[in-house]
Amino acid sequence: MQQLNKIDWEKTDNLVPVVTQDSTTNEVLMLAYMNKEALELSLKTGYAHYFSRSKQRIWKKGESSNHTQKIDDILVDCDNDTILLKVTQNGVACHTGRKTCFFTKLESNEIVEDVKINTTSAYGIVDTLYHTIQKRKNEDTTKSYTSKLLNGNQNSMLKKIVEEAGEFCFAIKDNNTDEAIYEAADITYHVLVALASKNISPDRVKQELARRFGISGIEEKNSRKV
Repeated sequence: MQQLNKIDWEKTDNLVPVVTQDSTTNEVLMLAYMNKEALELSLKTGYAHYFSRSKQRIWKKGESSNHTQKIDDILVDCDNDTILLKVTQNGVACHTGRKTCFFTKLESNEIVEDVKINTTSAYGIVDTLYHTIQKRKNEDTTKSYTSKLLNGNQNSMLKKIVEEAGEFCFAIKDNNTDEAIYEAADITYHVLVALASKNISPDRVKQELARRFGISGIEEKNSRKV
């Protein structure tokens, strides 16, 4: 596609920032990134595709929630290194269920945009919890247990995973179903905290699990680099 050559990919390190704007109101909905493949897919399909730095893959906006973005126009800036996407937004742009991703005042931390749609069922509880954990990073450690874990001693954070795993094992051994479920939930939370501390999206774990389908456990283990 000739249009792809208009972007100065070398300057942007093959990842161009994209400002996405509502075609009707000109409200800025979000900022994301595209590589060549994402831009090509966007041009071909007429719907916004981005490259997720946290998931390390291309994603179509609305692939989980169906809150898609129909592209009305694509503009490039004067330096050929930033894209402005004008779209018709189906549903909401933000994973929090708000119309725009820009809803928090920097100085006061005031939330200025109400939640329009409950997106928990659309994105799934694991992804929703992960994003909530990420939000807790900069909160008061005396008021948020998650913030305390993320900003405290790393060994203490990781020790909780070991502790919860041990309690889970004992619950299974004792045939205590309710306790096993409770402890499994605790492990999941603490693993997500550890992943969030390194900005590793749980989507990458899902990708790895998907990769292993059709491969025997022995074969997969032998294929790993030592």
